[in-house]
Amino acid sequence: MALAFAGAGAPSALAGGRHPGRGHGHGHHHGWVTSTLRRMTLHEKVGQLFVQQVYGSDATTPDERNLPLYGVSTPAEVVQKYALGGVIYFAWTDSVENPEQIAGLSNGLQKAALTRRSKVRVPLTLSVDQEQGIVTRIGPPATQFPGSMALGAGRSAKDARTAAAITGQELRAMGLTTNFAPVCDTNVNPLNPVIGTRSFSSDPQLAAQLAAAQVHGYQDDGGVMSSAKHFPGHGDTATDSHVAFPVITHTRQEWEEIDAPPFEAAIAAGIDMVMTAHLAFPALDDSGDPATLSHPILTGLLREELGFEGVIVTDSLEMQGVRELYGDAEVAVRALLAGADQLLMSPALDDAFAAVLDAVGSGRIGRRDLDAKVRRILTMKAGRGLTDDVMVDPDALDRVVGTAEHLAAADAISERTTTLVRNEAGLLPLATDGADLLVTGYGVSTTATLAAALEEQGATTTVRQTGTSPTDADIAAAAAAAAGRDAVVVTTMKAWTDDQQRKLVAALRGTGVPVVVVAVRDPYDVAYLGEAETYLATYSYSPVAVTAAARVIAGAVSPTGKLPVDVPVAGDPDTVLYPFGFGLGY
Repeated sequence: MALAFAGAGAPSALAGGRHPGRGHGHGHHHGWVTSTLRRMTLHEKVGQLFVQQVYGSDATTPDERNLPLYGVSTPAEVVQKYALGGVIYFAWTDSVENPEQIAGLSNGLQKAALTRRSKVRVPLTLSVDQEQGIVTRIGPPATQFPGSMALGAGRSAKDARTAAAITGQELRAMGLTTNFAPVCDTNVNPLNPVIGTRSFSSDPQLAAQLAAAQVHGYQDDGGVMSSAKHFPGHGDTATDSHVAFPVITHTRQEWEEIDAPPFEAAIAAGIDMVMTAHLAFPALDDSGDPATLSHPILTGLLREELGFEGVIVTDSLEMQGVRELYGDAEVAVRALLAGADQLLMSPALDDAFAAVLDAVGSGRIGRRDLDAKVRRILTMKAGRGLTDDVMVDPDALDRVVGTAEHLAAADAISERTTTLVRNEAGLLPLATDGADLLVTGYGVSTTATLAAALEEQGATTTVRQTGTSPTDADIAAAAAAAAGRDAVVVTTMKAWTDDQQRKLVAALRGTGVPVVVVAVRDPYDVAYLGEAETYLATYSYSPVAVTAAARVIAGAVSPTGKLPVDVPVAGDPDTVLYPFGFGLGY
């Protein structure tokens, strides 16, 4: 498949003759890196290896949730106590309430890092999982995009780069320096519970093209570090590594053909970081250890064979997939011995920190190896400009975050991703002007957003939200509410996993009222919905995707998205119902 990068400013991943493992700008600031490394204490070097979550919306207000984990109460104290290499933000840690708060927290944490009593001043990496789509940590007013699989449906490397550039620029304006994206997993398993629409495609070449485009968007255009995840590939599993231990059964040749291309493309594009996967891959390492703890995979394959010279970061060490075989302290040491440079979210930081110090003291982790890890981390920070000025101006946020230009770009990109899979009765485009519509199905905010967008197209709407697993009473009420309407628009969200959502669609169809199904996550739902005649895929319940779908329904926009995956027959993964590349238009 030849998918050329479109437009100026969207070069090929291989352009420029960069060393395949070297991030942009990493040759600069060598003097700062060398002098800083020379003056760091052992404690400070080990601190650089850890990236942790901290609780609280600002750096200096005590939060008792920090005490059992770290023995101190404010985020600033956590940073200073451990000389942390980085902090990761989540909604559940109160880190991402709004742009002003995020900028204030970022400035406060950086101040804490830079004012430690020390001979060195090392800024933090401040990171987030802003993949967009179903993994979006920072909501509006930050610009929203429908996510990776939607970009795969749009088939535009230029759009993928633009989405990453806008996301990166807005993150950096809020003081965030690192986005743990793009997802480079090739989602070839429709039953995958953890990747799915977080992947660009089931086609490794399309995934590679878009991954490389996003590396350029995040790093070159957006000014943030990016991280290819989850190495060596999490796209063919029906097990969620957050709660269990997946095993990938691909052969070495299958890995080279299916899993490797997006990571190779990201490395060629100069990716700063690669994140490990908590899964076993016997064809690459038959020890039974997860890739995060595998020397053959992280050092032998990623470092030596693929030539990656940047920072290897683990996925969260709180995830069950990496905690089953060893204690939390030993996991930290083994990950570093395997080749990881940074440890993300150690669940027992005091124990892990002490274990790493002991391993260095005993020679289990060599001093030269430790210095090499810290040098990579410092080089990455310097190469992305963190040694220049990491403080951000809260008064400048409105000029970057959620601007009219950014929002318009997100709308246009989303419109190009919406995929019309079925239109057998020719119901679409729907004459919405003056139409009386029932909007039902998954999601309080999703159905409300969709209804409002349809009203902008001239419709009158009634909303009856039924959730992810509607009761029989919910289904009966929705069917009753459909009576006399001109049409019903019903949203599904992973209906392939829920009988009740499927019963809802069947009941609505049984009313005789025309029904439009909008799958707001997995495109695979269509295989489980029987004879549903009209079916749109948005790949995301992000408002920007849902409103784009409304414009497609109304005919204000013609659908141009193409399926970025094969959709198999329900219960028969080897038989394709709708092939990769399928998509209808008006």
